[in-house]
Amino acid sequence: MCKDIWTMMLSPDQQEPDLPWGQTDRETLLNTLSAQRGAIPATSMDGDGKARSGEERRRRRRATAKYRSAHACRERIRVVAFNVAFAELRKLLPTLPPDKKLSKIEILRLAICYISYLNHVLDV
Repeated sequence: MCKDIWTMMLSPDQQEPDLPWGQTDRETLLNTLSAQRGAIPATSMDGDGKARSGEERRRRRRATAKYRSAHACRERIRVVAFNVAFAELRKLLPTLPPDKKLSKIEILRLAICYISYLNHVLDV
């Protein structure tokens, strides 16, 4: 009996067998089983009557063009802000020659050295 119920729940394309307690609605079955276990149902029903988990809903939402476009826009804004911050930091650091192109890691290392040098100057 349990094997038939789990088979029906895991493969929704199959014909629904007659359930021993007379239920034929899949949503009612899921709610009854989760209520018997004392749990809140982790799935919901979509328009086709198929159970869909929260993870699957998130995956489908993230696959939409609107979501991808918004995510790409946020990422571009983040990268621009990151690069502007490094450019501003670069302007504050003394280098020879003054227009030398530094990588981000070089900028960070030079900033650490410069801060420690300024601390030393203030302590003396």
